[in-house]
Amino acid sequence: TNSYWTLLSVPLKVACLKPNEILPYFWQVVNTIGPLVHLRIFNRNYVILNDPDDVKAVLSSAQHITKGPEYRNFEPWLNKGLLTSSGQKWQSRRKLLTNTFHFKVLENYMPSLNDHSRSLVKNLIRASENGEPLAEIDEHVTLCALDIVCETIMGVHLRSQEGKSIDYVNAIKTVTNILIKRIFTFYYWIDFVFYNSTPGKKFRKELKLLHDFTDKIIKERRAVLENSEQKIVDENGKKRVYSFLDLLIGISKENPDTMTDRDIREEVDTFLFEGHDTSSIAITMAIIHLGLDQRMQNLARFEIYKIFSDSTRDATMEDLKAMPYLERVIKETMRLYPSVSGVTRTLNDPLYLKKYTIPAKSNIVIVPHFFTMKRVYIPTRKSSTPTDFCPNGVRNVILTRTYRSVPGPGIA
Repeated sequence: TNSYWTLLSVPLKVACLKPNEILPYFWQVVNTIGPLVHLRIFNRNYVILNDPDDVKAVLSSAQHITKGPEYRNFEPWLNKGLLTSSGQKWQSRRKLLTNTFHFKVLENYMPSLNDHSRSLVKNLIRASENGEPLAEIDEHVTLCALDIVCETIMGVHLRSQEGKSIDYVNAIKTVTNILIKRIFTFYYWIDFVFYNSTPGKKFRKELKLLHDFTDKIIKERRAVLENSEQKIVDENGKKRVYSFLDLLIGISKENPDTMTDRDIREEVDTFLFEGHDTSSIAITMAIIHLGLDQRMQNLARFEIYKIFSDSTRDATMEDLKAMPYLERVIKETMRLYPSVSGVTRTLNDPLYLKKYTIPAKSNIVIVPHFFTMKRVYIPTRKSSTPTDFCPNGVRNVILTRTYRSVPGPGIA
């Protein structure tokens, strides 16, 4: 291990970086040292993996699934939900939630997806006519994603694209930005220091707003379900539950000790955060990607025109299945511009790689962006090739379904 990493200069350097400077800084480090980098920051040992085979060994493992210490920063907001939990709780909760995102359930969300997508298109057209810069696209897409996620997950009509629910929207932005700052600022790792700082006090205030909002929705929805006389049953006579929140409330009635209102809140908050954040990044980059490649844009437009022609009808699940090229464009966009900037795992047991053995208690760091920046791993880096995602095309390890994959990729 290079002793440079034991000095205080490293965490101080990272703490002073702007968000858009963090990835380039670590990319320079990886290029300088090699495909495996050991960083020691105080009592934490980090190992950055940048070899596809090494990364695959971690992501496909059922053994190394404990999230890294960075995820603890999310626990005041998300508690021990699907994103932050490990072990038996994660396994049982994931199995439970997977059924919520069955494609039959997703069909019920199509009217919401169509309505909010139309609002997004109108807002983008208006922004273009007003000469709004390209960089503002992400603001519009994020609001659309929030509207969709809030309606499909909680049954709430946020209407953020119409300028409504501003306090809630701003609270999500503030809490997210402060959490990112805390992860890369070593002295904020200490709770006492963080919560007595200006960002920590702001975080506590905005977090209360988010939790109060979710608690209110859960209480109101539970009352509606308990007082409703309408029975919707399937072919077996069982009550059919369509929404994510409805399912959790139904489970809590049968298992009040294992699914309390706090458990419901942690999963609702988790899916709201993960659902809108990653999806909005992917959609934003796909729009920019199509805008920069006229040939790709023409092929995608032709595919869509073959389905809809000049019709303005709603899109259906069958329509989406008939858009293989657009799907490949989206996957190619996610390969080039991953929505998740980094993943960490804490090893409970040694990790055996081709050339190294990483000791237990080390924190593994995986940065998806690095795989698209180094052409030796993915030859198509400079030439965007959606056809790589044809049935017989090249597979990217970062886009491969992993052991800790989140349920619900269909709605995303």
